Amino acid sequence: MSKEAGAYSFAEISSQPIVWNQTVATFQQRAAAFQSFYASQSFDRVIFTGCGSTYYLAQVGAALFQQLIGINACAYPASEIALLPDYVFAPGGHPLLIAVSRSGETTETLSAVRVFRERTHSAVAVVTCYPESRLAAAADFAVLIPEAQEQSVAQTRSFASMLIVVQAMAALLSGREDLAALADLGDSAQTLIANYGDLARTLGMDRRIERFFFLGSGALRGIASEAMLKMKEMSLSYSEAFHVLEFRHGPMSMVNDHSLVVGLLSEEAYAQEVAVLNEMAGRGAQVLALGVRDEPTGLDRAVRVVRLSVTLPRSARPVTYLPVLQLLAYYRALSNGQDPDQPANLSFVISLDQSML
Repeated sequence: MSKEAGAYSFAEISSQPIVWNQTVATFQQRAAAFQSFYASQSFDRVIFTGCGSTYYLAQVGAALFQQLIGINACAYPASEIALLPDYVFAPGGHPLLIAVSRSGETTETLSAVRVFRERTHSAVAVVTCYPESRLAAAADFAVLIPEAQEQSVAQTRSFASMLIVVQAMAALLSGREDLAALADLGDSAQTLIANYGDLARTLGMDRRIERFFFLGSGALRGIASEAMLKMKEMSLSYSEAFHVLEFRHGPMSMVNDHSLVVGLLSEEAYAQEVAVLNEMAGRGAQVLALGVRDEPTGLDRAVRVVRLSVTLPRSARPVTYLPVLQLLAYYRALSNGQDPDQPANLSFVISLDQSML
């Protein structure tokens, strides 16, 4: 008997309360070793890399490292490091590369590690779900989370779990946030799925919506891009991502009453981001706001709201934006007659010509 379309994706999204807790426990077992690894070398820069979803994860990681630790941090697609290294590496210096890959077998990421070592002779840390992968074997330090492995092609719990590891790295090295607070992440996921799953279904199944826009700034820019990608690859829907205030500078010309604008509200720029969402509601779009305030003041009454935990420390928050956005893409895929487990034209591992290696 063949499975129902999206059965794997739904199970993997729904399993996140348990898997997130397992991921936190895995990192806590490795936390002291990671801190020693990082302290043993005088890194002056951190470069994050990945492909597709994990490139967007890299963007979140770089933003958190720079914000919380104060070290120069940036994110590049692995193909840029592998093929255009002169745009990435400055002479001298001692950078750390943090490579993130679900499979640990993505061609560009393996090649990026090789080129990084050739150019810098510096260390590589890896976050992956497959302990026996070539990327894990190439690492000077690795955090391995097999509990987050998936059967679906589109990443959901693997992305979230690898992001939890990167968030925890930033929190640990900053010395300003209590890692024990990460134990609340599983409960947060459970609450979000229970409280807002129906809202995600309603919006995902709404055939009036033809265009999806995901807005986020700072560390949330990568989350907005990942939400865009999930919507695009799972459901084959028109989907774009922008910095929140940049949306006014041209892209809002696409907004009409067939649009859903999803705003990922930050604490730092809350008032300005709320103003953008209110403006889009005034232009006829449906608007969904995800934020961390108990009472999201200032929003137009027409804006739907997803309340996130106000008790989690800043480094732990980005991942909590994901479950509702993943369910939104899942339900839109079903509405479009797509199987979110197997997006069109995609495969579980992207393997390119061996000349990349």
